[in-house]
Amino acid sequence: MNCLECGEKIMGRSDKKFCNDACRNAYNNKQNKDSNNLMRNINNKLRKNYRILREVNTEGKTKILRSKLHALGFDFEYFTHLKVYKNGSEYKFIYDYGYKFLEDNFVLIVRNQA
Repeated sequence: MNCLECGEKIMGRSDKKFCNDACRNAYNNKQNKDSNNLMRNINNKLRKNYRILREVNTEGKTKILRSKLHALGFDFEYFTHLKVYKNGSEYKFIYDYGYKFLEDNFVLIVRNQA
């Protein structure tokens, strides 16, 4: 059997796929490269959104203009989950910080204490 990364002959167990850890890591990094870039970019956007919500919501509940959040770099397209409450209120969450759109271009930000 030959190494999947470098093609060298593999010594040892019959089910080995790589000659060493460096080849195994290089092979797996190549396999996951595209998804890692996509996931890295999405996670960076989520992290930035989370940081912005945490910084502006110091009281546990805050009302802020949508344009102010946008000016801070908040991207409304990225959130972790959506929660609809019994009263019909729809909140978009980034982990434990949620927000919903209000009239007059305001956004209500809340922190969900677990």
